[in-house]
Amino acid sequence: MPSSPNIAIDEGLLHRLADAHGVGTSFHGWDGMEHDVSPTTLVQVLGALGVAAHSNEQIEAALAEVEVAPWRRMLPPAVVIQEGTTATVHVHVRDGSPARLKVSLEDGTELAAIQQEDWAPPRDVDGVPTGRATFELPAGLPLGWHSLTAESDGVTATAVLAVVPARLQTATQLEERHGWGLATQLYSVRSKRSWGIGDFADLADLASLAGARGADYVLVNPLHAADPVPPVQASPYSPSTRRFFNPIYIRIEEIPELAYVKPRKRATVDRILEQVHALNKDAERLDRDQIFAAKLAALELLHSVKLSPARQRAFEEFCREAGQGLDDFALWCAIREDRSPEDPFWQDPAATLGSPKVESMRQALADRIAFHRWLQWICDEQLESAQAAARRSGMRLGVVHDLAVGADLSSADAWTLRSSFAPGISVGAPPDMYNQLGQNWNQPPWHPVRLAEAGYAPLRAMLSTVLRHAGGIRVDHILGLFRLWWVPAGNTARDGAYVRYDHEALIGILALEAHRAGAVVIGEDLGVFEPWVRDYLAARGILGTSILWFEYDGDSPLPPERYRTQALASVNTHDLPPTAGYLAGDHVELRSRLGLLERSVAEERAEHEAGLDKMMGLLRERGLLPAGGVPLGEEQVIEALHRLLALAPSVLLGVALVDAVGERRVQNQPGTTSDVYPNWQVPLADDHGRAVLIDDLDANPRFNSLLAAVDQAVRR
Repeated sequence: MPSSPNIAIDEGLLHRLADAHGVGTSFHGWDGMEHDVSPTTLVQVLGALGVAAHSNEQIEAALAEVEVAPWRRMLPPAVVIQEGTTATVHVHVRDGSPARLKVSLEDGTELAAIQQEDWAPPRDVDGVPTGRATFELPAGLPLGWHSLTAESDGVTATAVLAVVPARLQTATQLEERHGWGLATQLYSVRSKRSWGIGDFADLADLASLAGARGADYVLVNPLHAADPVPPVQASPYSPSTRRFFNPIYIRIEEIPELAYVKPRKRATVDRILEQVHALNKDAERLDRDQIFAAKLAALELLHSVKLSPARQRAFEEFCREAGQGLDDFALWCAIREDRSPEDPFWQDPAATLGSPKVESMRQALADRIAFHRWLQWICDEQLESAQAAARRSGMRLGVVHDLAVGADLSSADAWTLRSSFAPGISVGAPPDMYNQLGQNWNQPPWHPVRLAEAGYAPLRAMLSTVLRHAGGIRVDHILGLFRLWWVPAGNTARDGAYVRYDHEALIGILALEAHRAGAVVIGEDLGVFEPWVRDYLAARGILGTSILWFEYDGDSPLPPERYRTQALASVNTHDLPPTAGYLAGDHVELRSRLGLLERSVAEERAEHEAGLDKMMGLLRERGLLPAGGVPLGEEQVIEALHRLLALAPSVLLGVALVDAVGERRVQNQPGTTSDVYPNWQVPLADDHGRAVLIDDLDANPRFNSLLAAVDQAVRR
């Protein structure tokens, strides 16, 4: 705030500056009221954007800089345009000097941009008279990543040019014939061959089973990498990076080099396997740390096996395509093996990428870096196999990945991509009806300007890697591509502000990478949002998300015919109990036991029962349940709920695997930590609490009945 307590900031000026930088000065709360952001928070958020606003003089200077900043650049940092549109680009040069602009396409073709009349008067920029030349880009530019080059008086500047789809067409096939699929937390789904946790080979098997029953996809939790050594973060939504994958999902026996391990080392691998196989029977809690330690021990042995010439070339090609991003992530892993997240090293200004200190470590840790690069190659191979198995089974989409909102504050991304993140900020959510203190997710946000200055390369690389072997991607909290709730360090979660992003650019890049991968995009667009956002996403060919328990028309369940067409509709989500548990009201008892209720158990239970009565009434009205007082079985109701959803025009229907086996426990209880509830550590089990393995599903009556009912209803 002000440098002196006697100097008051002009809030009108401060609000103008905040608006100029996309910082919201107020927000519409869950209570329906408009809430002002405090001046202190605005100053903090502006500071994270690199804008000093501690006094009126600083604010006035910053406002003047907003006007002149574009004129300091010969070219904008990046240009994102939609296909089929005309676009102009401003080139700033010394007043009176000629300028040229050319477009270099990905294929090497060069095209000249045509200069247009521009009567904008010159500006004085740091004592230099600066003019503006305006160019129209050639019409009909192809989709892709291209570049712009401007030249004047022997000075050149370049910028990224992305031509993105006006509308992503990958979901068009679903409009002609709607589809359905399974949603699951992969770590929880094990087989007799698993190492105590679901893995990529289990994913292939599950996809084959579902595909044989008519499913078009399997949606999994984020498979992003966690820490490189135990202990590891349990939540898949708090990864170390969103670009690369978690080696804990590797199936050891699927690595070809296992066949060439010497007998003594093979015996060691077998002993390790014998120790963790018993964990497949544990239906209470997954032990990631024990499992990952066991897998790492086996992986170290396999990494020592010399690759065949063909596989060596394949590995080298993978590393070449992944580029510097893979090298930097592997370096972080190698350093992180011996340093905790709290080590001062990570915040040391002298310990940044490219610094002499870090580059000397890159040389010293070459062997460990090679190991972590190899792990990512194995992940890539096994994901490719899983997607191939899914498509062979008849799935139109195959594996659909989940993209987390961000990576942890002490993550690889936070260190390797530091220049593209806003310092001293974490993202979260303002207070809502479920958490009146707000939420802090401890994840750094993209810095809007710096991300553009990087040509959006970090975003592009992340998306292309995740989509490399995928038929779709679910974007968690896709509203974050429009705005994010920034919480300055030291503030409570409620003391934040929304910061706007260039959604035209971010959504366009998402659509471009999905187009290149032939993948469908599903946006998780639940919660508080501006009404136009859903319409915008639909117009861009991005599906939304509809959860049956959240779709209401006033006090009544929304009729299925009024659901959105461009959406994935499902009965529940991973933050709710499986449907069996929800019907029984287990979540009310759990929240009461954990001290999360604002009201009495009786009040919560009464409201829950009233909601269920309305839903049962809708099911009876549609003839999906018998009328009158006929006793209803749990399985009968679950199938009826899914048949109801199948009446909706939504192009995709989701079936949670937990609903197909009778599981009742929630995977994640919002508002709790792992010492209170085993979030993200619950293995798949049936209604009797017995572990359910993939091997059991083929003959599981409940599994087969629900999937057959859904397939029949969707096809009808």
